[in-house]
This record gives sequence, C-alpha cells and structure tokens, in this order.
Amino acid sequence: MSPAAALGLVARTRATAIDADLLASVSPDDFVWMHDGAAFVATGVVATVPAAEVEVALAVVEVDDAVRRPGTGAIAVGALPFDPTAPAELVIPARVMGRAADGTTWVTEISAVAPGTPVPSRPTRVDRVGGTTAEEWRAAIETVLAAIEHGTVEKVVLARDLVLEADVPFDVRTVLGALHTEQVGCYVYAHRGLVGATPELLVRRRDGVATSTPMAGTARGTDAEAIGALTHSPKDAREHALVVDAVVATLGAHGAAAPEVRGPEIVELPNLVHLATHIAVTLGPDAPGALSLARALHPTPAVGGAPTAPALDLIATLEPRGRDRYAGPVGWVDGNGDGEFAIALRGAVLDGTRARCFAGCGIVAGSDPEAEWAEAERKFGPMLRALGAD
Repeated sequence: MSPAAALGLVARTRATAIDADLLASVSPDDFVWMHDGAAFVATGVVATVPAAEVEVALAVVEVDDAVRRPGTGAIAVGALPFDPTAPAELVIPARVMGRAADGTTWVTEISAVAPGTPVPSRPTRVDRVGGTTAEEWRAAIETVLAAIEHGTVEKVVLARDLVLEADVPFDVRTVLGALHTEQVGCYVYAHRGLVGATPELLVRRRDGVATSTPMAGTARGTDAEAIGALTHSPKDAREHALVVDAVVATLGAHGAAAPEVRGPEIVELPNLVHLATHIAVTLGPDAPGALSLARALHPTPAVGGAPTAPALDLIATLEPRGRDRYAGPVGWVDGNGDGEFAIALRGAVLDGTRARCFAGCGIVAGSDPEAEWAEAERKFGPMLRALGAD
C-alpha cells in the first residue's frame, strides 16, 4: 500500500486501563518495543510505506491524541535492512497498546484490530543445524586482517549466523517474555519474524534533542579482571573511538551547537560488558526527523566498519548468506519526527520451527579468531536461552 493510502486516516489515542500483559496477544507479525519500564505493541497494518516517504505519510494522518506521550498518535514502525541500499519499508500499524514508565496506559486506533493467535506448545528440543563454521570464521577474519595490514580498512564488523531447528514452532510471545525478563535495560523488539533485545540506541529524537549511545568494545567476561582489561585495552579503545567519531560527525551536522559527549563508560548487561558513550545534540530548526537521522547514521562503524564503503564490500563478500535485517535500524517515528531507533542486535529471524540467530564482532588489528568466536558465543547467549536452546 502506498503513502497515498494513508490520506484520510485518523489516529485516535486515549488513556485506557490495560490490565493484561502487553505480550499476551502478540502475534509473529506485530511490532514490540520495550525499554526502561515503557512498552508498546503495534498490531495490524493500514499502510506499508517506503522509508524515504514515511515522514510525508505520517504528516497527512489526522491526529486526535489526548495522551501526547512518546509513541502516541500516528506512528510508523519497523526494522530496516542492514544494507543501506536495499529497499526499506516501515508500516503504519492499525492499533497500538502502550504503557509509559510511570504506569500510564493508552491505546491508539487507526484501523481494525488484528486478531491474536493461539499459543503453541514450547519446544522440548532445539538443535543447532547450520550457520557459520569455525573454519569459515577464521578464514573471514584472516581476510579482514590482511585488508587492515594493506591499509584498505581499519575495522570490519563480521557477523556469524547460527541456525536452530525445534520440534515445534517457536512462539514469539514466549521469546519476548524471556528477553524482557532477562535483558534488563535493553530495547526488546519484534517485527515480522525478527525478534531480539539490543542494548544499543542508534538515535532518539525528542523535544528538539537527538541522543545516541554507541557501543563498541566487549569484555571477555563479567568479572572485575575482565572489566579492567577492557578499560585498558588499546584495541577496544580504538574500535570504540571509530564509532563515536562517526556518530558525533553525523549528529553534529544537524546541531545548533557542538554535541555533548560523555564517555566511554562501562555498561554492564546480564552476561556482557561493553564500552558505551552517551552523545546528545540540540538540533537546529531544520533538522530531520528520527527516521532520517537513523538512516543518515546507519551503518555506523559499530555494525559495518571504517572506512564504510570498503568495509561493506568485505562484509558482502565474506557473509554470502546476508544479514536480513540483523544490525539494521529498528524502531518508530511519529508525525512530529520524534522517535527512537535502536540497532537490531542480539536477534534472530523466526520462521516456524527454524530460527536464524546472529552475532557480530568488530575486527581490528590484533583481533584473534578464537577470541572473536568466543565473544560471538557470549552474544548468542541471551537469544539461545530465550529460544530454549541453551
């Protein structure tokens, strides 16, 4: 459906008591967003819109919003492909049920409510049936290290995939519930089979301010020794600085003043520790909306590499099965241009009894294939546990 189909639509938002678990009626095609006590579930589709035309489509929706919170009114949601040149779409959902961090609940109606689906049985067996082999991984990293030595690139983020097969279809509600419970502080998301919990905010635009929290650099454990090694690691510091510099440059181009930068700091997740930097910029009056900012930022060196073009060329060659929407932007934008987009990390694509999981590692000079393999295994952990495979 084209953006023209959004003409004449009315998005009506009202504060409404929601007693049920927001995840109770989630179906595989729904969009889910959870972070820091706030959450919403978007169901149904009234328009599927090319990413470049989303702001135009939202602008023509008549909004009747009595709540006026982030995520109320007319919004578009979705996950974009990793490849920035691939066709990209977001959807305007038919219905959104939300809960703010302070407990306020609301519903936005744009069209008919999509029906829920029965809850299937949970898998009793989940097997590893495919994905990147250790030999493929080592060969890919050696190719990248050779390119770094020749000066072609400084960093390339390589992704491993892991294919699982279960005895019954995976239930997105069960997976989301497990991720939401375990991955505290992460953005839990789901859209058309893609599901995951990511710690990395690509960009938030709210009240004239854009913020981003790029992450790069991972400790080899969660104990004090591993965290200490991370904070003193030249390799991780170099990898992190590449990402921060790229984000500051992109956001700074739209700022009314120089970006505020705080970090790097240690971010401790349930089973992983990263370096993170908080970046905020007060936007100029003509600054673009959240979706346009996300598209301008993507792919950052946190998921692609540096310089971008040769890094993406190597990724395309060394990852012949592609990434689908893994490591692309995922999030939402409203008619004012405000919204949130994270990077779709720690994710999997669910397709009936099959799940394809992804994990990535930044390869720079000094990277070791075995250490990077172990890091990817740690990053697989949350999704494997949510799927019942760990």
